[in-house]
Amino acid sequence: MAKGMRDIKRQIKSIQSTKQITKAMEMVAAAKLRRAEEQAQAARPYADKLKEVVASIASGTKGITHPMLVKRPVKKTGYLVITSDRGLAGGYNANVLRMVTQTIRERHRSNDEFVLFVIGRKGRDYFRRRGLPIVAEVTEVPDAPTFADVKTIAYKAVKYFEEEQYDELNLFYNQFVNALTQVPTEKRLLPLEDDGTDTHTHAPTAAYEFEPSPEVVLEHLLPKYAETLIFSAVLDAKASEFGAKMTAMGSATKNASDMISGLTLTYNRARQAAITQEISEIVAGANAQG
Repeated sequence: MAKGMRDIKRQIKSIQSTKQITKAMEMVAAAKLRRAEEQAQAARPYADKLKEVVASIASGTKGITHPMLVKRPVKKTGYLVITSDRGLAGGYNANVLRMVTQTIRERHRSNDEFVLFVIGRKGRDYFRRRGLPIVAEVTEVPDAPTFADVKTIAYKAVKYFEEEQYDELNLFYNQFVNALTQVPTEKRLLPLEDDGTDTHTHAPTAAYEFEPSPEVVLEHLLPKYAETLIFSAVLDAKASEFGAKMTAMGSATKNASDMISGLTLTYNRARQAAITQEISEIVAGANAQG
């Protein structure tokens, strides 16, 4: 009995140590989540204004065309997938990777029909194990990413579309809703088109004058706009990652508390049983001597 009680006590101490770690990780994730939300919100005005200017040129100039605005028959597809570098984030990575895998199975018969751009070690390792074609990857993205951290892969993804190495580019990432909810999302990035989500349709817009010409300005702005959409998705995904980590570590801390409570109850019962047994032996010994 004493040996069993020692084992239970040792297990309680072990779970208490784990609980301290998960609680600390939950608090760290919560602090990082606040910063990630602020960074994502700060980047939106720039993306919105860039979208307004691009839409103004595209809709206000007759006869203007650009490869990034032209929808062509899809013979090959590019997928840009955003995951995390580390785990302990619940279903954050599994959900988006499952969505990408299912999409590829439904749309393609062979690996020659698509290519992958991957941000995050988890996604890279997942696709490598399955032998899927990765043409560019970025890992070790910092907790507070800058555009420079993803500029190379964003530029390459957009450039390949312009060069017609594929005919469509789709973005997969976890869209941040709140700390408890992250939604695996697919968004068509290229060719660019009006997605119908502009809530300022009836708001007055500024009149722009372009030098040297709208065509030249659009030629420079469209790639930048597409790269900005990718960076905005990275910021959104970072907020989702920390939200998922905070939720996962909160659940782990709660589960540890429940396990400690159960083991403490078991320990107290075993201790009470041992004391009762000792008293019974003493009383039996006293009666035998009397």
